[in-house]
Amino acid sequence: MELNLAGKRALVTGSTAGIGEAIAKTLAREGAKVVINGRSERRGKAVAEAIEAAGGEALLALGNVASDEDADRVGREVRDAWGGVDILVNNAAGFASGSSVGSFFTVTAEEWVKTYDLNVGAAVRMMNLLVPDMAERGWGRVINIGSSGGWMPTGELPDYSVAKIAMMGLTANAARGLSGTGVTVNSVVPGVIYTRSVAAWFRAIGEQQGWGDDRAKSEAYVLARHGQTVNRVGEVADIANMVAYLASPLSGYINAVNLRIDGGAFSAVG
Repeated sequence: MELNLAGKRALVTGSTAGIGEAIAKTLAREGAKVVINGRSERRGKAVAEAIEAAGGEALLALGNVASDEDADRVGREVRDAWGGVDILVNNAAGFASGSSVGSFFTVTAEEWVKTYDLNVGAAVRMMNLLVPDMAERGWGRVINIGSSGGWMPTGELPDYSVAKIAMMGLTANAARGLSGTGVTVNSVVPGVIYTRSVAAWFRAIGEQQGWGDDRAKSEAYVLARHGQTVNRVGEVADIANMVAYLASPLSGYINAVNLRIDGGAFSAVG
């Protein structure tokens, strides 16, 4: 399927590794010019060089978009180089609490606020900087990256889960606020996706359960507890492919949607 992304300008925050890297490379493969963003110059250069080696066009704009100063600089660099973007993917995320198994009451108030800023604050900063130009031009796509932890909270990483719930609210509100402008706002909600952090989680499970670094056994253990109807853990391409479609002109009738890509872990009618 031709996604008609040739010549479109895209910024993917947090795209120096993992899901963000996969999204950036997929958009570039479909013909978009892509801004790579993150905090690691080494990893960012590697992603940009890989895109260029494959015949694409990439711009590296380093910075922590949860910081006013860095976000402003990234936005300025993008506007100076390309005059803005047509597609904004808010993938940058994080959590301030120290443990993935921390309880609700072990997260401090300061950590709650910082985690919110790392997720929602980062997205709002970039939307404020870049989306008004999209609306003025009459076309744009904003895709926020959520988490199934927000859709189905487990009690673990409560600050992160609540921030991701807020991302879904941000998506719906921004879509309504941009009504009639030609700019759509949607979010993609990944389930268990095999990234470096999930690989580390699998190793921790293996150590705890006594089978060591056996991905197949850890994956089966996780799948048995997540209620998926697709019997595998997701790959970064599963997310990147959906983002590319939502970023394309073909998705013009899709707006204010929080789209789960979770292997059928949550089933509902309506």
